[in-house]
Amino acid sequence: MFSHLTKDFLGNKQSYSIGIIFISVGLLIGSWATFIPFVKAKFDLDDAQLGLLLLSLPFGALSMNSLGASLVRKIGMRKTTLMGLSAMLVSFSILLWSPVIPMLSVMLFLGGSSLSVTNVGMNTCVNAIEHQQKVKIMSTNHGMFSIGLMMGSILSSFFGALEIQPGVFMVFLTVILLFSMFFARTNINKIEDEKIESEGPKSKFTLPKGSFLLMILISICINVTEGTMADWSAVYMRDIVKTSTYFEGWGLAGYSLFMALGRFLGDKIIPMYGANKVLKYGGLLSILGLTIAIFLPFTFSTIAGFALVGAGVSCGAPILYASAARAPGMAKGSGLAMLNTFAMGGFLFGPVLIGFISKTFSLPFALGVVGFLGIAWVFNARRVKLF
Repeated sequence: MFSHLTKDFLGNKQSYSIGIIFISVGLLIGSWATFIPFVKAKFDLDDAQLGLLLLSLPFGALSMNSLGASLVRKIGMRKTTLMGLSAMLVSFSILLWSPVIPMLSVMLFLGGSSLSVTNVGMNTCVNAIEHQQKVKIMSTNHGMFSIGLMMGSILSSFFGALEIQPGVFMVFLTVILLFSMFFARTNINKIEDEKIESEGPKSKFTLPKGSFLLMILISICINVTEGTMADWSAVYMRDIVKTSTYFEGWGLAGYSLFMALGRFLGDKIIPMYGANKVLKYGGLLSILGLTIAIFLPFTFSTIAGFALVGAGVSCGAPILYASAARAPGMAKGSGLAMLNTFAMGGFLFGPVLIGFISKTFSLPFALGVVGFLGIAWVFNARRVKLF
């Protein structure tokens, strides 16, 4: 079942090198997400105030998303990817050292901006490798992001329990990732993008419609779920489950592990069962997992529930990103960038909305709202035409 990993991913220098970028982004996001309770306590924020602070990251992401597509066309996807990750490393290394909220907000804005550029660049690189070498690696690379998310949450929880300062941990992590990026750079620079980037019409803004609009709606539902898990799972484990400090990041770790496993299987099961079925049953798994976490708020049952959510969302992004990259009538990178705009909006603005709902009602109620989005996800997964 995992034989394709050895042949198409680990056996391909360009594939596993771009995978290093995906895992690096996951490590940064997973570590930051686990330290959100630390930031909340440090500045004595309630859920609504924390939600407002978290707005800085999506504003940064959305402000730079169109620039990401433009950079891919002007300087190439390889330079865009490496430049974006470099900027992420700088902003995240400073982030947790911020002594005041305005500085933290600025660092989050810069982190979101560079995340958006990196996201467009690295997904375009994967699409180019698939196009040129006739392999399926999109889901596997998104699995690498999930592994990074899991490792980031576990490592930051472990070092947090040892009372290592979060800022110290983040600087140490970014230094390691900087060396990893330089290791991967040589093979990434061998990805050919001239032919792919020159094809297709010139980029222009068009309103999404038809199946592409349905893809965007599904992507929003999936990414609100992903963003909620990334930003609120540790808070849920601490404030609702009331688990020990050691287990605060394990809800996110369980979610990330099963998301990674699903994505590593994705390049095999998506062609086998069809993208629409995989999307539909993913939505059902997500609803089931959230239901368990809400109604059985204990340490291991909540970890299990979050793990099911991870399995549910696992193949969503790979399916939709790959399809958007092949959307007819759009310039290379434009369909992916447009989907990415809405996806990033769901991933980053969703948790902010969850903060306000949690403040008004409760965090379990807010997770229930995310569960209802799963219904729209399942319904549209049966109707959407994927390219």
